[in-house]
Amino acid sequence: MEAAAAADSSIPRDKDFGKFQFGCEHYKRRCKIRAPCCNLIFPCRHCHNDSANSLPDPKERHDLVRQNVKQVVCSICQTEQEVAKVCSNCGVNMGEYFCDICKFFDDDISKEQFHCDDCGICRVGGRDKFFHCQNCGACYGMGLRDKHSCIENSTKNSCPVCYEYLFDSVKAAHVMKCGHTMHMDCFEQMINENQYRCPICAKSMVDMSPSWHLLDFEVRIKFLIW
Repeated sequence: MEAAAAADSSIPRDKDFGKFQFGCEHYKRRCKIRAPCCNLIFPCRHCHNDSANSLPDPKERHDLVRQNVKQVVCSICQTEQEVAKVCSNCGVNMGEYFCDICKFFDDDISKEQFHCDDCGICRVGGRDKFFHCQNCGACYGMGLRDKHSCIENSTKNSCPVCYEYLFDSVKAAHVMKCGHTMHMDCFEQMINENQYRCPICAKSMVDMSPSWHLLDFEVRIKFLIW
């Protein structure tokens, strides 16, 4: 009888039960979401989008609007319920971090998640380490406050290298000297391939002064040789 009771996942548990044991490649969480657009269950919105955007018919491809999620399924007791942090049946936290606006769950709070009211979505990295630029329409690290070129809604575009939408991408973004934005790994890839111009405006992405000085030096040396 005791063994049967212990196996009954509907019995209320400690809120930390199962932490980091469930989720997907994108998030560790103890629930799945029912996508209101197609009424199917997925581990997270990214899993939904990867699946929906790989459909053979382009007309059927679509992204999930996170704020529209109404139902979640607890990964511990499999109870489907309205969106909430704590499972109404077994009592576990379905996500150590929870945002009722974004319908977002994540057990890994080391990311320092926070909800930005101006962006309208959750960000990572710590609220005190970022500011929201009203003109650019995005959150940037404090090091860029009053030190970046503003471009209206600069992140509400696709990365000029990989074409993934930047605003809600899970990848780190990099703001260039010209104000345009791309993924950090795309930026590093361009630098590694000796591509130093912004793909959008062709302005230098880095300080090229050392290169110009080297070219001037080479020109002077050649002039002296001749």
